[in-house]
Amino acid sequence: MHRGLALLALTASTAFAQLSGPPDPFRGDFDERRWEEQQAELPAYPKPENLARFYASATSSFEFFVDTSSINVGNDGVVRYSLIARSPSGVLNVSYEGIRCSSRERKLYAFGRPDNTWSKARKSEWGPIVGTQTNRHHATLADDFFCPKRGAVRSAQEAGDALRRGGELNANPGREVQ
Repeated sequence: MHRGLALLALTASTAFAQLSGPPDPFRGDFDERRWEEQQAELPAYPKPENLARFYASATSSFEFFVDTSSINVGNDGVVRYSLIARSPSGVLNVSYEGIRCSSRERKLYAFGRPDNTWSKARKSEWGPIVGTQTNRHHATLADDFFCPKRGAVRSAQEAGDALRRGGELNANPGREVQ
């Protein structure tokens, strides 16, 4: 009787293995590959001669600029750049940020200090890019300059050229660069 149960168990496990099919030889190559962020290195502090102005929104009173010399397109697909936001009163907000085109996310790496040095951001996490009025500049950078058709630009030169032209996808007189 004991031998009969063992034979039944062996037959059942063989039948189950046949139903599940042969192992997939490509499984490890595609299914388990995880995105890994590369280490971001802070660029030199932005200089006025490297700034490209871009138009973000009619509802924003701020002017926005990217330091084209700071643009870096990483092997991880992240476009990193220095962003300068100038208020109507002339106050500058400087930050070093990244946009991950494939997931439409952004990350803040550092803030600029008044002495032209960087201060590491305390909360540096990936978050969604939303096109709200207060954050429209991130959506504009992603949509018009850094992520054509949801893929990252191929190089810093391509991103800088898009900024100087006033937009990769929608170059028009309303998006002039200073």
